[in-house]
Amino acid sequence: MRYSLWSLINQALTGNRNWTPVWREPEPKSHYDIVIVGGGGHGLATAFYLASRYGKKNIAVLEKGWIGSGNIGRNTTIVRSNYLLDGNEPFYEQSLQLWEGLEQDINYNAMMSQRGIINLYHSDAQRDSYVRRGNAMRLHGADAELLNQDQLRRLCPFLDYENARFPIMGGLLQKRAGTARHDAVAWGYARAADQRGVDIIQNCDVTDFLIKDGVCSGIETSKGTIRAGKTGVAVAGSTSRVMAKAGLRLPIESHVLQAFVTEGLKPVIPGVITFGAGHFYISQSDKGGLVFGGDIDGYNSYAQRGNLPVFEDVCEGGMAIMPMIGRARMLRNWGGIMDMSMDGSPIIDKTPIDQLYLNAGWCYGGFKATPASGLCFAHLLALDEPHKVATKLRLDRFRRGAMLDERGAGAQPNLH
Repeated sequence: MRYSLWSLINQALTGNRNWTPVWREPEPKSHYDIVIVGGGGHGLATAFYLASRYGKKNIAVLEKGWIGSGNIGRNTTIVRSNYLLDGNEPFYEQSLQLWEGLEQDINYNAMMSQRGIINLYHSDAQRDSYVRRGNAMRLHGADAELLNQDQLRRLCPFLDYENARFPIMGGLLQKRAGTARHDAVAWGYARAADQRGVDIIQNCDVTDFLIKDGVCSGIETSKGTIRAGKTGVAVAGSTSRVMAKAGLRLPIESHVLQAFVTEGLKPVIPGVITFGAGHFYISQSDKGGLVFGGDIDGYNSYAQRGNLPVFEDVCEGGMAIMPMIGRARMLRNWGGIMDMSMDGSPIIDKTPIDQLYLNAGWCYGGFKATPASGLCFAHLLALDEPHKVATKLRLDRFRRGAMLDERGAGAQPNLH
């Protein structure tokens, strides 16, 4: 069924009795041309682009839980491309361009809302660094605008501009940035991939890889052996555990990143706002809740829960720039498992094992990267060569000394 205004009207007039399941629940076949391990946003997007852009037919996506149970449903929904380095900015700008046409591509309402993002600056030196970042963005085709304090006051009159410790002097604005509905992105990609013949296998845990003479020929799962011509792994915070089954040790640590939502309020936050003198970011959902987050928890973990000291630290960051949110009551919080690479930048590459491919190391950038990650991973799996915007996202860059030290993530674990 193709969603449209007419199909909605038809269902309303017939008592909503003819809706069909959004995707099938097939049993796994014994062999696929390509198997994607990980049914989150990146894995589903990869399968969709393999089928829609590269004409691949015999594809499966394996998810150990249910669709939407991982990081794709556990984030703060921010979409942006305001990066600095040559290895990252073209990639994230490609992703933002795909976001802008995503709902038409997958025929699903992902609730994409381009309300903009403002990175606040609090000193002359920080302003100069944002000038550099904005120029880099514009050189790669992204939009960027430097706001002085008067311009910022007109957009965000509620900020604490006279804060003695963190005076707000202005901000870097990207108008095309914004938010999207995280679980709708997962459902939309799953539905679109399924309509193109992709088998989505839920509650299917990978227990081992079939590797002989340095070649991966498939996987062992909780639902039996599945042979594959190629196997791609996109499991975010579980990357280290899954790839250990293939005998690989990666330059990645897993950490918890918490997100928080308040009670519903009248519209007050115009877009996304980030604190330049600390780690805090906030937006407002369509239901009115303030959605915000900050630093990762300071310990390695595979648990989808965090601790109260980080909760307190994040709230302190919010209070520093907008004391008014101290009046809002917290509604809920959750934790996602972040696969933190050692230089703060992602990995999309072949592994040393033939026919085994890796998509990992997304740090704080996983959700916003979803479309480009899927497209670039699909390109690699289909053609055995990197996509033009992912040529520097190599696994061996750590050995070669060609790291992408993107500011905002940390070039070593204790700076994440």
